[in-house]
Amino acid sequence: MALNWTMLTPERTPVPLPHEMTITSVDSAEVILRIPDAPPAQDARAGGSGGSRELKAAGKVSVTDMRFIFTSASPNTSFESLSVPLPSILSSKFEQPTFGANYLSLGIKPASDGGLSEGTTAEVRFKNQPMFSFVAILEKTRERAIYMKRQEAENEEGLPVYTDPSEGSSSSSAGGRATMPADAPPSYDA
Repeated sequence: MALNWTMLTPERTPVPLPHEMTITSVDSAEVILRIPDAPPAQDARAGGSGGSRELKAAGKVSVTDMRFIFTSASPNTSFESLSVPLPSILSSKFEQPTFGANYLSLGIKPASDGGLSEGTTAEVRFKNQPMFSFVAILEKTRERAIYMKRQEAENEEGLPVYTDPSEGSSSSSAGGRATMPADAPPSYDA
């Protein structure tokens, strides 16, 4: 969702958001970002001459209860970090090519001014670790985050606002007293 927005400690670990909990991390990962329709890069390291660009970095991948985070091992790479809120992962696919290592392909919904554009994809590869259990954890955590976001949206909607039916039908007299509604009980005194 956002390129280079993750706050990092001097040890290059991500600073957690308030109430955020890390679920799993993998230290030896490689991420390839494909950003379509990108303007020409200002930085020669970032690649891209218009049209689309591809950024590649090695580092650490983490899944928290709120987001997917990548931090590069070195600040001298094409990008330092990638932070994607779990509901902003549009699609995920565990790829098992015939010739080559397994990888995870992610479709990412970009944030405005986040450095990414519509159609951005990320490929995640691990160097010395199997990927299947990581993918299962990411999917389960993502499903839970989407469910919680939907629950929060439903709770914010709340109950509809009800109005007194007599408010719309009563009128004021010259003395400022409201007239008695037509469907008032017999002992009603205004």
